Amino acid sequence: MNILLINGSKKFGNDGTRLNKTLQALAKQTLESLGHSVSQTIIDEGYEPKNEVEKILKADVLIYQMPAWWMGEPWIVKKYIDEVYLTGAGALFKNDGRSRQDESLKYGSGGLCQNKKVMLSVTWNAPLGAFSQKDAFFEGRGVEEVYWHLHKAHQFLGMQSLPTFMCNDVIKNPQIELYTKEYEAHLKKYFS
Repeated sequence: MNILLINGSKKFGNDGTRLNKTLQALAKQTLESLGHSVSQTIIDEGYEPKNEVEKILKADVLIYQMPAWWMGEPWIVKKYIDEVYLTGAGALFKNDGRSRQDESLKYGSGGLCQNKKVMLSVTWNAPLGAFSQKDAFFEGRGVEEVYWHLHKAHQFLGMQSLPTFMCNDVIKNPQIELYTKEYEAHLKKYFS
């Protein structure tokens, strides 16, 4: 497989870049050891939207590596998606899917990336219980619902989502050895 790793970390406040760099490097090493071809984009180091579209067209899977900022992705990830995906109009998607001639065609069905997948790898200071417990902050909705908008953005392109990998308590109680062990197992489960 061809896999594109997209690092969306941005130095700000409590940093947020070191752990994400570590996880991205681990993903590259693990995926290459499994025989996959890996390319990378580090958003904060700059990118050319047309080149990114070509990378996405070549990739079978996109893996976004990013910290959580205010209940979602850092602004540079949203900017990347806005710039790159709009530049890819006609290559990544043909239209929104609807047709005046065929009312059975539905919104969100115009994606041209039907055989591609996307995975999120995210780092949170929030504890796991904040996502899984009904009486906690995210009301038991889980991490996938928090990133529902990103899953839908990629579904619009025709991609399928793989389960999200999440590190928790990364500032209050960092467990780097555990995170790397669990991420390696997650990658092997979905890419072996």
